[in-house]
Amino acid sequence: MVMKQNPRRIGRTDITDLNEDPVVVWQHRNYIKSVVFMALVLPMLVCGLGWGDFLGGFVYGGILRIFFIQQATFCVNSLAHWLGDQPFDDRNSPRDHVITALVTLGEGYHNFHHEFPSDFRNAIEWWQYDPTKWFIWTMKQLGFAYNLKTFPQNEIEKGRLQQLQKKLDQKRTTLDWGIPLENLPVVSWDDYVTEAKVNGKPWIAVAGVIHDVGNFIADHPGGKTLINSAIGKDATAVFNGGVYNHSNAAHNLLSTMRVGVLRGGCEVEIWKRTQQENKDNVSVTDSAGQKIVRAGSQATKVVQPLVSADTA
Repeated sequence: MVMKQNPRRIGRTDITDLNEDPVVVWQHRNYIKSVVFMALVLPMLVCGLGWGDFLGGFVYGGILRIFFIQQATFCVNSLAHWLGDQPFDDRNSPRDHVITALVTLGEGYHNFHHEFPSDFRNAIEWWQYDPTKWFIWTMKQLGFAYNLKTFPQNEIEKGRLQQLQKKLDQKRTTLDWGIPLENLPVVSWDDYVTEAKVNGKPWIAVAGVIHDVGNFIADHPGGKTLINSAIGKDATAVFNGGVYNHSNAAHNLLSTMRVGVLRGGCEVEIWKRTQQENKDNVSVTDSAGQKIVRAGSQATKVVQPLVSADTA
């Protein structure tokens, strides 16, 4: 940590402040003696002189204590990269978890530490366990620490939001949003009517999109009669408030039944023209380039219900 990283200038960085600190200099010169005395001799003396258990002090207060503390310390490079969540970035392995925090006295929020390494904190929420953070903060209040670094909260929230969006995008790819409109075959109005009325296909048209509702007729909350009455017709107005203003869930379900796009036909043409003239209707894609379908933005949702003599 105190060595220059430039390969042409291998050596110590400027540590004149450490060289001028008598306590640090003394500890550096007497490091091995200090380690042996503090880790083994002192616990043995405390237990031995305190209640006559020199062996217990040496084994439990010394050797086993060193073992367990080192295991807890090394958890920062093992458990903290395996257990928990990644709320800020998942491109690398660091994770946040309360169990790791308990074992390491607050070092368990490792994902935050790797994403914002200049921040003196590991945990930023009041309810997260980070006694080290509070110890440093207390030292500042007492004048023993100063110039504590914290990352701007605005940038922290950006990272959190970007990771949430990434998780949403990953979840979105596992769901069925229906065949994209641009991949559907174009069907004329006459062919649509023929397929529905003559050939008996359970097709209904809503906002210029043909849907096969055959597997849903028996489950339709409004009953079979109502949905059967829309087969082979333009049900845009019916679906969008003429009979019932369907929920967002209904629009989502209907999108999975797409089989074609209409070319021509009364309300369909009006809807198409309305969509073309709507300059605010911008297609948004996620980080994977997939189109994002938001609540109320489905192709079958028409804000202004259209009323037509053709509507059943």
